[in-house]
Amino acid sequence: MENVLLIGHSGGIGSALQSALWNRGTSVTALSRSTDGRDITSEDSVIDACAALEPQSFDAVIIASGALDINGAQPEKSLSQLTPEAMIDQFKVNTIGPALVLKHTRRVLVKDRRSLVVALSARVGSIGDNRLGGWYSYRSAKAALNQIIRSSAIELARTHPQAVCIALHPGTVRTNFTRKYLGRHPAVDPQKAAANLLQVLGGLTAGDSGQFFDWSGKNIPW
Repeated sequence: MENVLLIGHSGGIGSALQSALWNRGTSVTALSRSTDGRDITSEDSVIDACAALEPQSFDAVIIASGALDINGAQPEKSLSQLTPEAMIDQFKVNTIGPALVLKHTRRVLVKDRRSLVVALSARVGSIGDNRLGGWYSYRSAKAALNQIIRSSAIELARTHPQAVCIALHPGTVRTNFTRKYLGRHPAVDPQKAAANLLQVLGGLTAGDSGQFFDWSGKNIPW
């Protein structure tokens, strides 16, 4: 990767990815709502951000944005806790936002060589791997994101034949995002998570496009 567009660089994983890329000598254009006012849930904001990037071109677009607790709503332990407001909020941030980024960043993605389009997803978004239930809104939003990635990979291949468009699970990472939910789950620091993710990305080819990988490069069932 030579020139990366990083969406959501102010979060724990996003900032670690930015630092890791810089240390590799990669040029990084980093955007986030907290530092640049770029709200990926607003199509006008995404359009303006992409227009400001031209005539640059990028060989990687990494969407590291996401949220677990939104407006005080925590992951549901049962259906009785589900509310339409919390579900809508989850879909805005974790599904619609990344979909809008995918829609509008195609025009700044290189076509003549390998490129990467990556959205950070979550293993709990896997339908096939769901054995515990609960977390209805967050799980559903991430599962929907995975479908967006799958479909986008098919379309992107028509215009960008060397593109690799994937969903990527970073593992459990010690950030503000997860601090209330770690419990006894093994977790890694953001810097280690970033190194793991970049190692996976470095080994992908166009034949891997449209798939869902974890931090170690293993496929996750949809």
